[in-house]
Amino acid sequence: MLQLFRKERMWEKRPLKDRYDVVIIGAGVHGLSTAYYLGKLGVTNVAVLDKGYIGGGGSARTTAIIRANYLTSQGVLFFRESLKLYEGLAKELDFNIMFSQLGRLDLGHTDSSIFGLRQRAEINQLLGVDSRMVGPKEIKELVPAIDLREGKTLPIIGALHHPPGGVVRHDAVVWGYGRGAARQGAEIHPFTEVTAITQENGRVTGVETPDGRIEADTVLSATAGWSSTIAKMLDLELPIVTHPLQAFVTEPLKPFMRTSISSANLHVYVYQTDRGEVVVGGGVDPYPTYSQRSTLQTLESLAGHALEMFPFLGRAKVLRQWAGLCDMTPDYAPVMGRVDGLDGFLITAGWGTWGFKAAPVAGRSIAELIATGKTPDLIEPFGLDRFRKGKLVNERAAAPAAAIH
Repeated sequence: MLQLFRKERMWEKRPLKDRYDVVIIGAGVHGLSTAYYLGKLGVTNVAVLDKGYIGGGGSARTTAIIRANYLTSQGVLFFRESLKLYEGLAKELDFNIMFSQLGRLDLGHTDSSIFGLRQRAEINQLLGVDSRMVGPKEIKELVPAIDLREGKTLPIIGALHHPPGGVVRHDAVVWGYGRGAARQGAEIHPFTEVTAITQENGRVTGVETPDGRIEADTVLSATAGWSSTIAKMLDLELPIVTHPLQAFVTEPLKPFMRTSISSANLHVYVYQTDRGEVVVGGGVDPYPTYSQRSTLQTLESLAGHALEMFPFLGRAKVLRQWAGLCDMTPDYAPVMGRVDGLDGFLITAGWGTWGFKAAPVAGRSIAELIATGKTPDLIEPFGLDRFRKGKLVNERAAAPAAAIH
């Protein structure tokens, strides 16, 4: 007889204890991946707390594009490692995360955009990332349905092709990491809001929840767009501004593209899912807010930009639209690691539009920092103190979705 339901629970519901070695605020992909890798390093007395349901924040509002074709050496090396981890993650977690390496095209429409893409291609190749420049003929071969815009404004004159890039099923990654963390002893507590962070003599000592106080040796904030709110509990001001990011998806259509496409000049990115739906997104909204309501104005704008590349989509029906929160730093690069003057408190934030693709390597690196007390070389450049020292990591050029506004 066919078995339709799992006998094993993804994770067990347990009572909150009074003390843990590590408390992680945020049960999204970053918090759960950190808990998972902590378990692999032998740190199992861990609680992951979330004010909502598991993976219900930024992890549920992502288009889950995975790539490593960044610009700076710090960014390329970091995301190269994350891409490698994604390639083996289904086997690692014994869970199908539905990772499809359909490739990536970053389009160039002007001489200046082509110059920037060539820079990225050369840096990628020097650092072992598969990226190369292609011309209109090859672009058309990769995506026959695309309008190259010959004779129009902003014709497509080249692109950066990144074959190993792809997309992943966001909730599958969350569930896989959650189950993996729970199997190693971590406790996952949804609907458990952190209302305060306790500290004594410059050291963080735990958190307050509606169910009582929890003591901890280490507290990690992994709350994406809400990072500034958590930081204010410690009178800490982060160089982060939160913006909404909107996207939409169409009804299922007959397959017409097998790669993801992004255009900074046309202010849009597009890909087609295995089910035939067309996912369309663009830049963050131009104003900071914590609202996650989608707007007709953005829907019209994104649809119009998508039609500049695929005019035939004008007859497609929009299935749904959503918005998430992006925590943006001045240099469009994340913040990871310790906070000066607050022993026992760590942060992983400032992910902007690329947090999901970073989750495996970010979680592993933060777990290593907690377990060993030493900051891994891979995340050393992304410390919060870089803003005080003037050592910014400028990734704006490789983050067109974030930079368009």
